[in-house]
Amino acid sequence: MDNSPLQVLTVPTAPYSDQRPGTNGLRKKVYVFQSRRNYLHNFIQSIFSSIDLRDRQGSTVVVGGDGRFFNRTATEVIVQMAAANGVGRMIIGHHGIMSTPAISCVIRKYKAIGGIILTASHNPGGPDGDFGIKFNTANGGPAKEAVTNKIFQISRTIEEFAICPGLQVDLTTLGKQMFDLENKFKPFTVEIVDSVESYANLLRNIFDFAALKELLSGEDHIKIRLDAMHGVVGPYVSRILCEELGCPANSAINCVPLEDFGGQHPDPNLTYAADLVDSMRDGQYDFGAAFDGDGDRNMILGKHGFFLTPPDSVAVIADNIFCIPYFQHTGVRGFARSMPTSAALDRVAKATKIELYETPTGWKFFGNLMDAGRLSLCGEESFGTGGDHIREKDGLWAVLAWLSILAARRQSVEDILKDHWLKYGRNYFTRYDYENVDIDAACEMMEDLEIMIADKSFVKQRFAVEDKIYQVEKADNFEYTDPVDGSISRNQGLRIIFSDGSRIIYRLSGTGSTGATVRIYIDSYEKEQIFEDSQVMLAPLATIALKISQLHHRTGRSGPSVIT
Repeated sequence: MDNSPLQVLTVPTAPYSDQRPGTNGLRKKVYVFQSRRNYLHNFIQSIFSSIDLRDRQGSTVVVGGDGRFFNRTATEVIVQMAAANGVGRMIIGHHGIMSTPAISCVIRKYKAIGGIILTASHNPGGPDGDFGIKFNTANGGPAKEAVTNKIFQISRTIEEFAICPGLQVDLTTLGKQMFDLENKFKPFTVEIVDSVESYANLLRNIFDFAALKELLSGEDHIKIRLDAMHGVVGPYVSRILCEELGCPANSAINCVPLEDFGGQHPDPNLTYAADLVDSMRDGQYDFGAAFDGDGDRNMILGKHGFFLTPPDSVAVIADNIFCIPYFQHTGVRGFARSMPTSAALDRVAKATKIELYETPTGWKFFGNLMDAGRLSLCGEESFGTGGDHIREKDGLWAVLAWLSILAARRQSVEDILKDHWLKYGRNYFTRYDYENVDIDAACEMMEDLEIMIADKSFVKQRFAVEDKIYQVEKADNFEYTDPVDGSISRNQGLRIIFSDGSRIIYRLSGTGSTGATVRIYIDSYEKEQIFEDSQVMLAPLATIALKISQLHHRTGRSGPSVIT
């Protein structure tokens, strides 16, 4: 056996112009990473080069992914490049798999300089699907814009990358592996860790597991149904909910992570989690939940498939926050929501006199507030909810938060939500997604729309649909000044706000790998008519939103791909 030090190579390369990280990292079709020479290597080198060499030397970096196709190949390359770039230790999830919330937890626990997350979140997997790479910094959260801009600039001018091609890591065996590299005084260490344990231990210190166990497996237990959608959360659900908290094993379905997510779209909404919705309809289950590919998103359902919108979910958690022991100890520093998310949380914040922050879409904005000690609970309408225990949205945390509320109140999801509406009124909310729209057509539509709403004559305009009249009170392109560091984020979404507080919001999403996704968000507050059908109540505003944007005409689409 050859025990000589492993060789570090510097390999010439040529840059690509399309490696700008979006809201959630770099996402492309798998074939892009496979077919373009050094495409993966260029981006990974750009990440390492964005970190000062003095900070890199001997540092710890965490790597994990959602198990999608190309995950293992990318992990092996990242390890070889990390060693060549001076990293001292890599911590990797068993088989290269670790949920996004768990990676955030492990980065913070081991004081790593950051982590590389291999996921395209809720996008499809498999050889014909999507692949993604996201860099999280030392706080455990997504890299800020200054960092992602730096990565992009390096990727545009890169001429070479460093790699240790002879380094072969075994992802299947737990424990430490040591490698001697030429011209390195200390061996390079790879530690393969149990993907669940550190994260499970964090949750044990947040929630009352004894109360949850009584709710889920005690004498008067509820029946639940959890769908991991063949994503990364399966092993976490099996270990934490079933083995530790006592749920029957058949409560959890699709818990084996698959490279193609079983041919399904691992997106926890009413469209793509239809199997869960159908299984809830007959009333045999009291509570249902689905998770996305990398485990940071969640959808919650009550008995008979009663749908809980993400904005309502975070508002109810906020109103019942002391059902969670963690917040009894830490207190509540602030609430936050992304701008497109309905204002349901605002009403709880006002009633409880707790500061409310409205941020652009992207968890990094919440992380900055958390790091400054200003934020405890936050949520996005895109099925993301979380607390300040980590710096990512956290699907399993949200489910345990809701189960904690059920354990304390001993009411159904539906009754808890209806009580909330009676107390605060109801924000009817929906989102229309138009996926894979021609990018040029989408951008032109947004530009023309911005010109229209920026005209002074647009304010005070009245729109009538049936017997409803809406008058524009304010219209702008949302801009956010971070209260912590003063940084300004512009062009975060077009807003039309009406005199009754109703809102129409238009955004181009940055989470897809091909084409553009145009999103229309509609939010309308009602104090009296709180038990009506959401789509019926929002139909007048939806008509106005389409009329103003001429979206169907401009994009050639007759209707949305997904309605949530």
